[in-house]
Amino acid sequence: MLFLLFALFDRWLVPAPRAGRCDWLTAHVYAHRGLHDGGGAVENSPTAFAAAIAAGLGIECDVQRSRDGQAIVFHDETLPRLTGQTGALADQTAASLARIPLTGGADTIPLLDAVLAQVGGAVPLLIEIKIARGGRVAPLCLAVRRALEGYAGPVAVMSFDPRVAAWFGRYAPHVVRGLVMTEASWRTMAAKARRHLSLWRARPDFLAYDIDDIAGSFAQAQRRRGIPLLTWTVDDAARASRALARADAPIAEGGGLATLIAQKGAA
Repeated sequence: MLFLLFALFDRWLVPAPRAGRCDWLTAHVYAHRGLHDGGGAVENSPTAFAAAIAAGLGIECDVQRSRDGQAIVFHDETLPRLTGQTGALADQTAASLARIPLTGGADTIPLLDAVLAQVGGAVPLLIEIKIARGGRVAPLCLAVRRALEGYAGPVAVMSFDPRVAAWFGRYAPHVVRGLVMTEASWRTMAAKARRHLSLWRARPDFLAYDIDDIAGSFAQAQRRRGIPLLTWTVDDAARASRALARADAPIAEGGGLATLIAQKGAA
């Protein structure tokens, strides 16, 4: 009975997107943080994005907020792993971040404005908005919305934090929005309830689901009722096969992306 109630509330509170809104979203393979395997390309770098565009792949990227309120394309909250520098990204201005070289390549940290200009609608773009646990969502959401003003290409925002999709639903409803989900450590009855609560709070157009959980009842139930289902991170051949069978579009890298590109070329 409880699961039936959950299903009824899912349909009532989070209806499938209207026809045509998300058609482009499921027609592509997405390069996770750009095409950055080998060749000196670093994740979330202009070189990685250029390689993805050249390969005809959609792009997934991450954004954080600088001290002066700009959207910065960077995965981590701190700088050491990708730059060799110390400290938190949020402690620096956009101008100072844009001068920091990314380790292992010739690029510096890009601003979202620059990435949008580089992509220019040539391929679809997924922007994952990174919110620290307990952090405010409005400042970074506002920065992303400002950057997207006038952008005409296919683009969507998404986040693990359901407040992000809810914010865009209220303040920028024309932007396609998604909820990123994983079931890691979420396998109790209470955790199952929290998944539905997150869905109801976010009211997303699509889900981006952990590939290791893609076959589960929650993800597949949402897909069956018309919620587009993307999956991450598809990084080997086995996960590529699972993504093709269980999801509408993969977000991939490494061996998983190579498998999907080879299959696309053979089709």
